[in-house]
Amino acid sequence: MRHIIIITVFLVGIGLLPAPNWISPALAKNEKVELHSPNGTIKIGIQLVKNQIFYSVWLHDRPIVEASALNLEFDEGRFSQGLKLGKPSFREGKETYELVVGKKKSVHDSYQELLLPIMETLSPFRNLQIRVRVFDDGLAFRYEFPVQAQRNDMVLLDEKTHFKLAGNPRVMALGLPSYTSSHEGVYTVAPLSAIPADSLFDMPALFDFDGEAFLGITEAALLDYAGMYLSKQAGEFVSMLSPLPGQGGVKVKAMLPHKSPWRVMLLSDRLGALLESTIITSLNEPNRLEDLSWIKPGKTTFPWWNGNIVPLTLNAPGNNFETAQYYIDFCARNGIEYHSVVEYGVRQWYVDDGVRYMPGPNADVTTPVAGLDMQRICDYGKQKGVGIRVWVHWAALYPQIDSAFALYEKWGIQGMMIDFMDRDDQEMVNIQTEMLEKAAKHHLHIQFHGAYKPTGLSRTYPNEFTREGTRNYEVNKWEPHGLVPFDDINIPFTRMLAGPTDYHLGGFRAVPADSFVTQYIQPLMLGTRAHQLAMYVVMESYLQIVSDYPKAYEGQPGFNFLKQVPTTWDDTKVLNALAGEYLTLVRKHGGEWYLGSITNDQPREFTISLSFLDAGTYRAEIYADASDVGKHPNHLQVAAGSVTSQDSLSIHLAAGGGHAIRFVKVE
Repeated sequence: MRHIIIITVFLVGIGLLPAPNWISPALAKNEKVELHSPNGTIKIGIQLVKNQIFYSVWLHDRPIVEASALNLEFDEGRFSQGLKLGKPSFREGKETYELVVGKKKSVHDSYQELLLPIMETLSPFRNLQIRVRVFDDGLAFRYEFPVQAQRNDMVLLDEKTHFKLAGNPRVMALGLPSYTSSHEGVYTVAPLSAIPADSLFDMPALFDFDGEAFLGITEAALLDYAGMYLSKQAGEFVSMLSPLPGQGGVKVKAMLPHKSPWRVMLLSDRLGALLESTIITSLNEPNRLEDLSWIKPGKTTFPWWNGNIVPLTLNAPGNNFETAQYYIDFCARNGIEYHSVVEYGVRQWYVDDGVRYMPGPNADVTTPVAGLDMQRICDYGKQKGVGIRVWVHWAALYPQIDSAFALYEKWGIQGMMIDFMDRDDQEMVNIQTEMLEKAAKHHLHIQFHGAYKPTGLSRTYPNEFTREGTRNYEVNKWEPHGLVPFDDINIPFTRMLAGPTDYHLGGFRAVPADSFVTQYIQPLMLGTRAHQLAMYVVMESYLQIVSDYPKAYEGQPGFNFLKQVPTTWDDTKVLNALAGEYLTLVRKHGGEWYLGSITNDQPREFTISLSFLDAGTYRAEIYADASDVGKHPNHLQVAAGSVTSQDSLSIHLAAGGGHAIRFVKVE
């Protein structure tokens, strides 16, 4: 049966300036504008009624979003003074491009577009455009602000985009205490009716309509604008923008013309379609980097997580060449692309008179601590074929950004983790864009930590490899109960809908739940080792971390899979999924396919069709939960066999377990 998505947007009176001469005559009052998706499954309608804008959404004739208001309030008042619609314009569009880093290499996204001008017929005679794009797996719209008569700038106090959801869907979203946050926490899973009023939720958020429809709400192309949140007010969700610091509630200040990010609604009757969608990158501008030869996604060490473990025989461990050499040699032996130079003993690798991770007044990211020769480390890494990365606090880096990036390039550093940003107001958004642009000029890739969700900028700036903004395995160093498999299974259906998710993968010391204790050095893990291997496929990130220390890996079952699994993909397909319960997906890289399957605290049995494989015979290298993982969660059942696309495989997942398979074409 063909499923139909219908979206109706009622634009209710928004007064604008007299229409520019390129706009066709205005619509008759209350006349509805309609737009269909390329395959006819999505319909959008727009109508002006009583100086208010509304939109509605249906999936297969089922209401998803009921009539919901779109409101904008500027410093000179709400945009609603005797509104009149200009004549809409329509066009067909197609985004066809190659992703340098992504879950799919070649993207082909068709859409239908509507541009609707709106004018105020009363003072202050402003004008606005709403642009809508409808794809086969969702839709997006944004506000566009043309140059106004007698004003060439704008001050936005509020953007109230409403989402009045039909019925009582199950909500999966991250509640936050404020707009200044690391975006890390335990996700709320509850029916809409149980969500408290005036709560503040991060995006993406997932809404499950009785397992028959799935809606993911987020934003794309966040540039020179404030980050968006959702708040439940009077029974419906309303967008909230992060305020500029010290600006009295102002959200956005900009010169005209200007435009908002896209307000994205991923929508399908199949949950996996939301994870497969490329709408978010398709709503971003094309790649702006001319030379791409230096951009090399891969895996990296991150010794901070394991506690900077080195052999007892190592002479003078610390932030020095010898410690870096130990990890670089490990990377070279095992094909791991990068080693990260981080802190040691809670002191940064660079001179800093701050306390713990807060930079002091004399922090200098261009001066290594005594005994640390960064040039020598970079030269040794180059000799061994291993790239060098560094960790920096954004507030220490930003005042020195130009001199630091130039020096890092001179040394031979290839990338960095920029941490503790903890904001997404317009100022911070612009700072991060500046960092990406300037880093690219010096051939540096970026991994943002303590940062907001991705919005598809890895298409425009493919040197953005990954973002954190997720509670992850670092909490096993200090939280009494650690990160449990239930936390893992929520992330793909929430935060990962927006894009790459840094998660501190690779802990190889799993214990039963009743044996878990916090350890800042050599942290323990929950869930099985097969679960951990599968996470390298499940979690999208173009710079996966190999968090543990060399002797935790070498000679251990499953390490071969960790060494072989790529971090960027040609294709992604979801085979089965139930939010908060289980997920099985496959990803393709070159001639190989990789399968990852994880579950929560319940065991599962699946039969998986291998019809996704290309023609020919493959060797399936299987890493599954052993029969005794209840007591020994690091135990694996390793097997191999020949398969084709005509075959099926039985998959068993223990409680908190996983299943990882590498498919290598042999003929």
